[in-house]
Amino acid sequence: MDVAAALAGARPSVLWLDDPTRPAPLEPFRGQVTTDLAVVGGGYTGLWTALRAKERYPELDVHLVEAGDCGWQASGRNGGFCAASLTHGFFNGRERWPDELAELDRLGAANLDAIEATVAEHGIDCHFERTGALDVATRPHQVEELAEGAAEMREAGYDVELLDAAATRRLVDSPTYLAGLVDREGTALVEPARLAWGLRQACLDRGVVIHEQTLVRDLSDDGKHLELSTDTGTLRARWVALATNAFPPLLRRLRLYTVPVYDHVLATEPLTDEQMAAVGWTGREGVGDSANLFHYYRLTRDNRIVWGGYDAVYHYGSKIAPALEQNDRTHELLARHFFETFPQLEDVRFSHRWGGVIDTCTRFSAFFGTAYAGRVAYALGYTGLGVGATRFGADVMLDLLQGEDTERTRLEMVRERPLPFPPEPARAIGINLTRWSLGRADDRAGRRNLWLRTLDRMGLGFDS
Repeated sequence: MDVAAALAGARPSVLWLDDPTRPAPLEPFRGQVTTDLAVVGGGYTGLWTALRAKERYPELDVHLVEAGDCGWQASGRNGGFCAASLTHGFFNGRERWPDELAELDRLGAANLDAIEATVAEHGIDCHFERTGALDVATRPHQVEELAEGAAEMREAGYDVELLDAAATRRLVDSPTYLAGLVDREGTALVEPARLAWGLRQACLDRGVVIHEQTLVRDLSDDGKHLELSTDTGTLRARWVALATNAFPPLLRRLRLYTVPVYDHVLATEPLTDEQMAAVGWTGREGVGDSANLFHYYRLTRDNRIVWGGYDAVYHYGSKIAPALEQNDRTHELLARHFFETFPQLEDVRFSHRWGGVIDTCTRFSAFFGTAYAGRVAYALGYTGLGVGATRFGADVMLDLLQGEDTERTRLEMVRERPLPFPPEPARAIGINLTRWSLGRADDRAGRRNLWLRTLDRMGLGFDS
């Protein structure tokens, strides 16, 4: 396969954002304004927070400010896997919060249902599909791991089905598949940018004031109000919700708790009827393989394959820059892996190639907290699983700001924070050593080296 030829026509832009229905930008913030609740960040976390605030407390005046356009970063660039899990999957949740995992699963399922209801209520055209998810084994040791995992999940009450190679290939046909595990209830697929834009419009319809192209430089307390300083004015608020994801937080105390990691993605041109027949995939499940360094992929409404993951990249000093969104080496690697998985699609070409930054924390799922005597709340660290969990995070922040005692705020998951990352250069050394070790474990039948075993004992788990 000529990978260079397959990538030659790929636009260096995000498929989801390259959309003629993209809304016109909103005016930047200017002047001096006082509000009840100020939300910093116009991705999923911020948009859900603003919308839920108006749903829960209609009398509140709510302003949202976004440094770029709403949904322009992680919320508009991801694979669109909207999972019920709040804990980055069953196994991460069981490892960290075994005593409350059943409650977390119940809350996660209700959260996914509520997202579907919001999409329907507001007529959000994001192609919400309850497809379920298919995890596939592509190496012999992963077959045993899937079987063990299926037994543990069924024992915990999950409705999952273990498939052999032939049954897996009847769902999606790849010669690399040796087994599969289907969870038909826990995942929906969405078009990520359109979900963000739909939430933005729902906020506007509810009376939220949104300002785009407005970078907040500083957060301070004047003794009466919290002040958000921008280049063009000051937004004063009684409460502030911080939803800045991978970007530097306004609270210095948080700066070692997350690191920005770049994920890269390809999208094919729409598959023809013949190409679709060669792959099967009539159930349109979201697919992920079972490696430590894993791929995720799904179909779009016009039958493109969006293919991402594997080569998550950390840049020294937690660097974030537009130039890092394009990575020739990683995109070529992803393309080679695509054709190894689907050799019957050797004539397919890629239409888009992009990257985006996600916020990773050491427990691999979101964490929460407050500052300024409970008047500032934050939710960070979703680690690539925020399409669904951000709505839950929004409700947690509102609970905390209002001082409400809820089943959410009583969770150990909400009350505890992860271990911080070390400063540089130890941070880059540790992250890159971990990634190398995970890849080596994939190549050695899953055997984890001393470094990974040490992280396991410390309660630190990482994958791509």
